[in-house]
Amino acid sequence: MSHPPLDRIAATIGSDSVHLNVDGRLVATPPTSEAMAGLLGLAHDESWSVAIEGAGTWQPDTAMAGLTVSTRGLDELLGVEPDAMRATVQAGVPLDALRQQFLTHGCWLPLDPPGRPDRTIGSVLATATAGPLRAGFGPIRDQVSALTVVRADGRVVRLTREVDGDAALRLHLGGFGGFGVITDATLRLQPLPHADTTWVTLGPRDRLTAAARELADSRVAAAAAELLSPALASEGEWLLAVRLVGERDAVEAEGLRLHALGHLHWHELPRERRMLLWNGSSRGISTVPVTLRLGALPEGIDEAIDMVIAHLGEGMLSAGALAGTIRWIGHADAVTVRAMRARFAAREVPLTLERAPWALRRAVGHFGAYREGIGGPIERLRERYDPASILVTGITGESAA
Repeated sequence: MSHPPLDRIAATIGSDSVHLNVDGRLVATPPTSEAMAGLLGLAHDESWSVAIEGAGTWQPDTAMAGLTVSTRGLDELLGVEPDAMRATVQAGVPLDALRQQFLTHGCWLPLDPPGRPDRTIGSVLATATAGPLRAGFGPIRDQVSALTVVRADGRVVRLTREVDGDAALRLHLGGFGGFGVITDATLRLQPLPHADTTWVTLGPRDRLTAAARELADSRVAAAAAELLSPALASEGEWLLAVRLVGERDAVEAEGLRLHALGHLHWHELPRERRMLLWNGSSRGISTVPVTLRLGALPEGIDEAIDMVIAHLGEGMLSAGALAGTIRWIGHADAVTVRAMRARFAAREVPLTLERAPWALRRAVGHFGAYREGIGGPIERLRERYDPASILVTGITGESAA
């Protein structure tokens, strides 16, 4: 694939912000929203194909395009307002670096997405890959109050929940970069919790899913409640983990309520084991090429897990006992993903291809037609936000209709 002229890109964003990678890709790293706008505007005018990436740590490989645009140059924390519990950050800042910065301000960002610690916040937002803390703090969109987005034609748009509404933000939070590039975001923070405990219990899956249903019906205010397969939990049995955070007295009270559920034997993990459980299971996802996410309701988790295991095998599987999100991690081809998507479509359960090699993303799409007729509206949105089709992204895939 031929590259756009390097000198024209350098003249637009600076010579330090463009280079030929070791694999032969032409990679640009604009450092500001304005530089990103200039670059995409040039690409739009010249009809260059553009692939967007963060730090390159989440997807196994990058889409094939004439130009790869990385958000790694957008690496500044623009401001923290502890009194207002919000911060504005550029998209290329690694999530772990943000966590450390927020700690110094006595704040906490309740996001624990799968992937490596150097995964960028922009990648997390663009793919809406929430982790177990979704149960207590809501999906990705609940953590964001504003976005700066550069559209495919180079226009810069500032979107706020108060002015533009939730739908405008949701188009880009989980849009996989198909409707523009997120360059910065204003995030909602939480006060740093005084207590953070994790209780776990082991046993057969049917017993633990019954306990999870009881937990969902109870008054226990869990920050996270996750059911992990033996392979993902590194245990000989299924594991149910419940995380409690907040004021010390409140966390102790929630722990007592938890112990009254299900006649199970709960034990508290020490800090090192707790961190290994939540971080290890999350980062283990990035060692296997394919991650599928299903949006089952909490009461339907057991049936959904049965279907996944019947057609894909148990493998590395996690299920949000309160949020209803199921993740399966393993190896799958396009035929398998299409078949699974069709089976779950009958139950109105969306199946998102979160992570996969580019060939699979291109073939079946991140969303795909999980419900009959959904491909058309998504493609019309793509035509509206990227009329020249310069952004190379596997949203609906070749199977969309």
